[in-house]
Amino acid sequence: MVEDTLNTEELKGKIGIDWEPVVCNIEKGMIQRFAQAIDDPNPLWQDEEHARRSRYGSIIAPPTFIQTVGWGQFEKQFQLQVAPLLSGGRLNGGVELEYYQPVRPGDTITVITKIADVRERQGKKMGKMVFVTFEKTYKNQTQELIAKCRQIAIWYQIGVEHD
Repeated sequence: MVEDTLNTEELKGKIGIDWEPVVCNIEKGMIQRFAQAIDDPNPLWQDEEHARRSRYGSIIAPPTFIQTVGWGQFEKQFQLQVAPLLSGGRLNGGVELEYYQPVRPGDTITVITKIADVRERQGKKMGKMVFVTFEKTYKNQTQELIAKCRQIAIWYQIGVEHD
């Protein structure tokens, strides 16, 4: 018999509680390295002259860049808040991103994360699974909403087999 490593009751008590805000200063080099890493040649991300002539007036970040803002601090908070309660295997259950306006060099982005939902499900092959939905809100230095992100992480017990 495998010990239940997916303890969700304490985690459910953390639903709706904002984690400590993360503040990140955005630099042009960060945006350019991200665009290079994802192999996106769009000149809005890298060519200052082209971007200056665009409707944006300057370099902007690719929309998915926002997910990297504050990621290291998210992982630290995750290790404190969630990891002690859920062990086993972890899968990405999906990401929904609502993007309201571009991120620009010089922006200061504040990220607020909270657990929005915790639910359990009995899987056919993997046994008990726990689905945790995280919500992140991104605002710039003038408190304008930049983006919202909902990410689902799935935990399952390793070594559990069901017929």
